[in-house]
Amino acid sequence: MIERLNMLFVGVGGQGILTASDIAAQVGLDLGLDAKKSEVHGFAQRGGVVESHVRWASSVGSPTCEKGTVDVLMSFELLEAARWIEWLKPGGAVLVNRQQIMPMSTSVGTAIYPEEAQLLGELRARAGRVVVVDALPLAKEAGNARTVNTIMLAALSTMLDTDPGVWETAILNRVPERYREVNEVAFRLGQKAAA
Repeated sequence: MIERLNMLFVGVGGQGILTASDIAAQVGLDLGLDAKKSEVHGFAQRGGVVESHVRWASSVGSPTCEKGTVDVLMSFELLEAARWIEWLKPGGAVLVNRQQIMPMSTSVGTAIYPEEAQLLGELRARAGRVVVVDALPLAKEAGNARTVNTIMLAALSTMLDTDPGVWETAILNRVPERYREVNEVAFRLGQKAAA
């Protein structure tokens, strides 16, 4: 059973990061731990960077992690994982969605989006474990592209010493009734993808 865990959720606005981090905080509480969360979403509605810290422990002081102390970096976008890798503790785990969302500097400027192999190499150089999930096609397969966060949480549930059922229950309690079935399918696909 987990006694202490620092997680950092990162990505681009509109990917469901804040909802995912809300659910992760709830899972910590459901496991009988203290859980705190902090988020920064700036220009999220315009495709800007979103970050959310989630901390579990018997007693959590600050809701934010310090750089170099994150046990699990969960990134909903490939480049964002590389941008936040310094926050991961040496040997920590990275769960990354393969999706690439071109930042403004590449779509209208002269910047170049790095190759996937280069980005994954940077992640593997720092992390003890890197799990890559192609969440958007799986969410579409489940029946709703907006279930990317469920896919990612399901994958995370397989990486931690927790009961995946607690994660699924927290997700299903959060989504409207009409979306329960599609989220159940997405959860199964996310678990399978991370296995």
